[in-house]
Formats: sequence, structure tokens, C-alpha cells
Amino acid sequence: MKKHPSISIASMLGLNSPMKTKFKSTIRAACHSFGGAFFAGAALLMAASAPAQNLFVADADSENIYEFTPGGVQSLFASGLNQPSELAFNSAGDLFVSDIGSGDIYEYTPGGVQSVFASGLNRPEELAFNSAGDLFEADSLEGKIYEFTPGGRQSTFASGFFTPAGLAFNSAGDLFVTEEGGGNIYEFTPGGVQSTFASGLLLLPPAGLAFNSTGDLFVSDGFSGNIYEFTPGGTQSTFASGLDGSAALALNSAGDLFATSRSSILEFTPSGAQSTFASGLVGPFGLAFQPVPEPSALGLLAAGMFGITLLRRHQR
Repeated sequence: MKKHPSISIASMLGLNSPMKTKFKSTIRAACHSFGGAFFAGAALLMAASAPAQNLFVADADSENIYEFTPGGVQSLFASGLNQPSELAFNSAGDLFVSDIGSGDIYEYTPGGVQSVFASGLNRPEELAFNSAGDLFEADSLEGKIYEFTPGGRQSTFASGFFTPAGLAFNSAGDLFVTEEGGGNIYEFTPGGVQSTFASGLLLLPPAGLAFNSTGDLFVSDGFSGNIYEFTPGGTQSTFASGLDGSAALALNSAGDLFATSRSSILEFTPSGAQSTFASGLVGPFGLAFQPVPEPSALGLLAAGMFGITLLRRHQR
């Protein structure tokens, strides 16, 4: 039987013909144009839709909460509180405020509508949210840390502290707690297992905590006026010094560290360069930045449609 030469699919499609190079180039160009248009559309969409990450400040002495734009423009967000202490945002953008004078924790919608989230507390101070949306609150007089579900159900997470103060979660979900006077920083697993992360510090009040994106922990010491930095492994260094009564700490999405110092709010770049962000406040204490929303599926779809539109215009 006479054998016929095999015919490849590439030959059938004409990819072995002189048109091969042109065909491949067209495909590559289309993919390149589509990819570039898609990512350009996504970048433009996210840049246009992402709100400015404003800084919120609890001024305990004036009993107000102020809002600052990234450029430092100040406005009044809420008033009429009774010694507001600390601030924390949940993932939905609602602001929670611990109010020492009333023993309440207030919740504010992004539009400023107030409600009582929890009441009857002794001395509510530091606040922090975990990834599940539970709110943790340090009661300095009772020496306890309470946990609240999003629905407001209260339970005791840890007790037996001398004076628990700063609270902060790392990316693994571990809770870090400063103990004023005791000079210790404790670490708790999500299951509540306690260990000592650092000891031998002064950490006299006030003492705040904040994590950056690489997992380094910043700790403010109101007695020494220093801000210490700890690597995830526990290596300590002095990040800044010479502050006057440093208390609350907060990091924005760019990695800049903000700290209260008497009547001012100081800003530090990741390299440690210091500047004054705001001044003339009465008694700034708690700091919190608005959360940056994650890109939604609808937003990514819109970005894709925008990219396809650009591709079609490019092909005309």
C-alpha cells in the first residue's frame, strides 16, 4: 500500500505557509494590546474609584473626633463625646470609638450616623479588629481584654493584666498587647495561647502599637518619648526619639507612620524622616486611617470591558 505523507494540523491551517509569521505577529499584537488595555483600564478604574485614605483623630480633651485629608485639611467628624480615647475601623468602613467618660463604644457609619455598639464598660480604651470582624477592647482598670462579635456579643478573651493598653493584630491573626507599667509586650494566638514577645521595656503610659506591611511592630513609649521597632523575630531598634508624650500610632497604605505628640500629629516616612502633619490640637489620642477597599469583582469586570473597548478602537 502506498503511504501518503502525513499532513499536520499546522499545515492544514496554513501555519507553515508564508502567512505563518504574519498570523503569529497578529496574535501577539492582539494579546499585547488587550493585556495592556486591560491593565490600563484596571489601573484607571481603581485610581478613580478608590477614596482618599483620610486620618481620623480622637481628641480626648476637646471631646471631638476630627478628620484629616491626606493633605492635612481638618474637619469635625463628631462631637459631644465624653473623653473619646481610641479608634478602629471595621472592613465596611464603620468607625468605632471607645469613650472613657461614658463607658461606651460608639459606632459611626461613613456618613457620621452614631449608634451605641457596647455599653456599661469600666474604662474602655484600646480597640482592634481581627480578620473575622470581631472587635477587641482593652479595659485598663479591669485588666482584661474583651472580644465582641460583629453582632455585639461580649466575651473575655484574656485577663490578669496590670494595665493592658495597646492592641494590634499581625497578618497571621496573632494579637499583640502592651502592658503599661509592666514593660511587657504579649502575643496571643487566635486560640488565646499567651507568650511574651518582648520584656524589660519602660512602656509607661501611653503606649501604642502598629504593624507595617512587612510585619515589623512599632511601639510608642510615653515615658521615654521613643518609638521602638521590632522585627517579626523580636529584634529591637529605636525608630524615633524625642517625642513629647507619644501615644497612638497608625500607618497609612503608603507605609508612613503617624504618631500623636502632645498637641501635634507627627508623620514619619518608612526611612524615619520626620515632619509635622497637624498641630494646634488640644489632646489628640487615638488615630485610625480609613481602610482601603479591595477591588471588587464588578470593578474588575468593568476594567475588562474598558480594556476590550480600547482594543476594538485600536484595531480600527
